[in-house]
Amino acid sequence: MIEIQHINKSFEDRQILNDVSVVFEEGKTNLVIGGSGSGKTVMMKCMVSLYTVDSGKILYDGRDFTLSTEDEKRDIRKDFGMVFQGGALFDSQTVAENVAFPLEMFANMTLAERNERVDFCLNRVNLTAAHDLYPSQISGGMKKRVAIARAIALNPRYLFCDEPNSGLDPYTSIVIDNLIQEITEEFNITTIINTHDMNSVLEIGQKIIYLNKGQKWWEGDKHSILETDNEEVNNFVYASELFKRIRKASR
Repeated sequence: MIEIQHINKSFEDRQILNDVSVVFEEGKTNLVIGGSGSGKTVMMKCMVSLYTVDSGKILYDGRDFTLSTEDEKRDIRKDFGMVFQGGALFDSQTVAENVAFPLEMFANMTLAERNERVDFCLNRVNLTAAHDLYPSQISGGMKKRVAIARAIALNPRYLFCDEPNSGLDPYTSIVIDNLIQEITEEFNITTIINTHDMNSVLEIGQKIIYLNKGQKWWEGDKHSILETDNEEVNNFVYASELFKRIRKASR
């Protein structure tokens, strides 16, 4: 579980996060949604210590990340897995070498143990056949699956996904959504996903946080988000013609 308590973050005279408190639940896909400039990316960067909060606390299973020493933060970061928006694969390395990278950096493993873990992770995302291929030789959806395999290589307790469906077609987006949810539940990970994709919200939104102008404006799940009377949430959810039709049909 990750708990955010009353965090604030500003850049010069612009406040980006304003007294945000959230509990992200273990074993669930926790989605953070909101328009551009809502603060969701800044919040995730604060959670992984790319930014330092101005005030408030971030707790990882009770461990206070904000007051931790650098050594203590480094120890907590070992439990992080990250899937970046563009995949962030190394073009000069094979698929297997990309997945092995965090193991080489942070795990005390023999070569045989490392290879076994890479094979396990690639098999889990159905990419065993891509073992020796390079990123330029695989599709966008496959790259995202490689990124997920790399993210789970170190058995993370916390998985952060920044727009994992960006640039993908609808079918591949569903494949990625389902894979993230399966892995979250299978390994009991606390997963946080920043997304603009309302299909993802309705597919895997076990807990949803809506940020608006740097504040937590609403929280619920994929069922309650279609029934809320929160005007800002409705404007976000029903911005597309598809969801306008869903809303009309449900009345």
